[in-house]
Amino acid sequence: MSATILDGRVIAKALRDEVAADVAKLKAENDGYTPGLAIVQVGGREDSNVYIRMKTRAAAEAGVAFRHLHFPESIPQADLLDEIERLNNDAAVHGILVQLPLPKHIDVEAVTDAIDFHKDVDGFHTLNVGKLAKSGETPLFVPCTPKGCMELLKRAGVQISGKNAVVVGRSNIVGHPVADLLLRQNATVTICHSRTQNLPEVVARGDIVIAAVGRPEMIKGDWLKPGAVVIDVGINSIKDEKTASGTKLVGDVDFASCVGKAGIITPVPGGVGPMTVAMLIESTVESAKRHLAASKGDWKVRILNLDLKTPVPSDINIAKAQQPKPIASLLKEINLLPNEVDLFGKYKAKVSLSVLERLANKKNGRYIVVAGITPTPLGEGKSTTTIGLTQALGAHLKKNVYACVRQPSQGPTFGIKGGAAGGGYSQVIPMEEFNLHLTGDIHAITAANNLLAAAIDARVLHEGTSTDVQMFDRLCPKSKAGVRTFAPVMFTRLRKLGIDKTNPEDLTAEERSKFVRLDIDPSTITWRRVLDTNDRFLRQVQVGQGELEKQFTRETGFDIAVASEIMAILALTNDLPDMRRRLGAMVVATSRSGEPVTADDIGASGALMVLMKDAIRPNLMQTLEGTPVFVHAGPFANIAHGNSSIIADRIALKSVGADGYVVTEAGFGADIGMEKFFNIKCRSSGLQPNCVVLVATARALKMHGGGPEVVAGKPLPAAYTEENIDLVVKGCSNLAKQISNARLFGVPVVVAINHFATDSNAELEAIREQALKAGAFDAVICHHWAKGGAGATLLAEAVVRATEQPSNFKLLYDVKLPIEEKIAKIATDIYGAAGIELSEKAKTQIALYKKQGFNDLPICMAKTHLSLSHDPTVKGAPTGFTLPIREVRASVGAGFLYPLVGAMPTMPGLPTRPAFFEIDLDLTTGEVIGLS
Repeated sequence: MSATILDGRVIAKALRDEVAADVAKLKAENDGYTPGLAIVQVGGREDSNVYIRMKTRAAAEAGVAFRHLHFPESIPQADLLDEIERLNNDAAVHGILVQLPLPKHIDVEAVTDAIDFHKDVDGFHTLNVGKLAKSGETPLFVPCTPKGCMELLKRAGVQISGKNAVVVGRSNIVGHPVADLLLRQNATVTICHSRTQNLPEVVARGDIVIAAVGRPEMIKGDWLKPGAVVIDVGINSIKDEKTASGTKLVGDVDFASCVGKAGIITPVPGGVGPMTVAMLIESTVESAKRHLAASKGDWKVRILNLDLKTPVPSDINIAKAQQPKPIASLLKEINLLPNEVDLFGKYKAKVSLSVLERLANKKNGRYIVVAGITPTPLGEGKSTTTIGLTQALGAHLKKNVYACVRQPSQGPTFGIKGGAAGGGYSQVIPMEEFNLHLTGDIHAITAANNLLAAAIDARVLHEGTSTDVQMFDRLCPKSKAGVRTFAPVMFTRLRKLGIDKTNPEDLTAEERSKFVRLDIDPSTITWRRVLDTNDRFLRQVQVGQGELEKQFTRETGFDIAVASEIMAILALTNDLPDMRRRLGAMVVATSRSGEPVTADDIGASGALMVLMKDAIRPNLMQTLEGTPVFVHAGPFANIAHGNSSIIADRIALKSVGADGYVVTEAGFGADIGMEKFFNIKCRSSGLQPNCVVLVATARALKMHGGGPEVVAGKPLPAAYTEENIDLVVKGCSNLAKQISNARLFGVPVVVAINHFATDSNAELEAIREQALKAGAFDAVICHHWAKGGAGATLLAEAVVRATEQPSNFKLLYDVKLPIEEKIAKIATDIYGAAGIELSEKAKTQIALYKKQGFNDLPICMAKTHLSLSHDPTVKGAPTGFTLPIREVRASVGAGFLYPLVGAMPTMPGLPTRPAFFEIDLDLTTGEVIGLS
């Protein structure tokens, strides 16, 4: 009686069809999400080529994206490992397979273990092998051939439990793993091999025989137990003069003698081989599903308890009393993968932009911006509210939530304002790391900014002391072989000049002159040097005092580092290519013919990108209650837009998922920070906010109601510490105007009434009543400074309800409107002005920008934050005034024009008694003391 032939080709085809249907469904339900398989081949063995062609076809049939990386046999092991690491970090790749065998100079185990075990679809990583061998553990992947053997048994309806299984072969690729799989199915398993004594007798005990010994036709029919199930894994080439090639493929089983003894048998070829490929594709799809599920999965954030004390201790003492979680633990809790982060010490990390690729098919969470009424010089607690709201949503309402905040400059940290980590029991920790250096992003901006400044002055000098021929020879020098080439960055300038030539030798004398002569008018250089320290004596300096530079002396100055256009670019960029484009587009001066001169023209943009390559990655920290915080970018809120980065917001929105929340803060009052958040940041990112949280305080409203002047560093007048409901209600005109401003953009407003110890309940209730009357969705009294997240749970609940409202977000103006009309639109609709008045200088600048093609940029108003008007002494909600525009400047790389309304110092000065008087290092413990 002949055995049933178990045709692997038929079963593999059915399996591939099932996988293809599964992939099609996966794509349809997840916006085209596609499993990806990468195969790495070293050398050109023909058998490997055959296997890869089979895998290529199978992937195509299943709809799996396939990538074949083919390297020469001589590739160094280190280079091969680098290539594998790139695949590990590629979110589009879910399965990685290295085609074996590898050349002798490469350590196979080192290579297989270099593959991220989450992508090890071949199942050869030590972790997967170990988990398979260990009872009670479940590997992520099983080697494809053993998995194929088990699938054949399953599809043939073979009962495994309680049966005797004999595995002939002890390799780590087939023998051991298939034995482990059989044991997991409750078979009694014997592993034997070519040197096993009495091998025929051992094989004869097997109800199931797996042949994987690598010896052609070794197992004979008379070895088998009648009716045994035989799975022949072997594939061997033997001589056969009857075939055209002179060879034929046979298994480890003598098929002719065994087919009459076995109950079920697999042929060779056409048995296990096709199943191995099908299993590889199936494992890749399983991996893709796991990656997708992980990206959608709920977080498991361990909340840190607060030890609340009364009276509330200093910020630094609260921060030091809380032990942060290791950042590596937080990463696991919020489903970030190890290859997506770089740790910076114990409590902070940089997150890779590859997260966006992995989560591309995930829906965004709800987007909340925290703004404020026009503040007193003391600030009204927007940062503290941002963190308190985040702690309430995450620690108390158990929502997936990120806070996204700006990185503080060392200027205010050591100057007068202090740090920006929040306050009281609503802070980012470790507070000292947050406020000092962090991961060096501001230092990178400083280095990039000053490199460009040096390059500008150097170019002016070289052009001023060289002929066209000399400049051309230096910019495009001949190699030793006598060949000139353009640096890649030079092609941008060539295109700008309308020159499409790629060989420097082909340029005419006129073209060479145009190419080498930027012809910068030194009086138009707008690019200044920067330093992250308040230093008033650098506001105006003279450069070019050296003997060789005397004829190029000019007036310039320093700005604080966070005022650099590069900082604004960091905050507004969407990805690496976008940053590279923006850096190159920065206009640094004007030529004598009136043409804008850019960083690309200078040739420095590629180098700037290199200096910024790590700074583009957001910094991850945590709140006092252990919820995640992105700290990234810190642009000035007057000459720039005063918001944290788009990249951090985008990663956060994808990470939290559709039911999660991202809370970000807009600097200064809502008339500045919130307006710029909408018209500049949201315009650039395409993101749409779901809710505005508007922070108000009785203190600020009393000021707007006619209270005495509030001066930083001086005690508050009695009007601010004693109940005065009339003053509060009068001041609510400013609150009503800011609510109106937010609603102008179609976004619901929740007012957060930030409670201070001197506020009376009657004052707070009056604010709430006025807020609702002005059109707020809700108004909530908050105690997060004293109680942490627990003190903002009512605010969090109101925000959740507000984000469930229909969104009708719209921008204030069309960027194609003339520059003057856009400025007037902001002045009249947001500030309450009757109109604008342009200085002659502003008119000239606007005419130049239009000529240079910059009309269609959004507007970033540079105005005092202490009043809705241009006059910081005018409080409340003034109307009917004329807004004077004394100057209009361009940040073309960042992507906006910024009109100056009054004087805007970009380099702060130190006060008589700066904050650094209190700051020191405890020499016993090594801890920072005195930060606030």
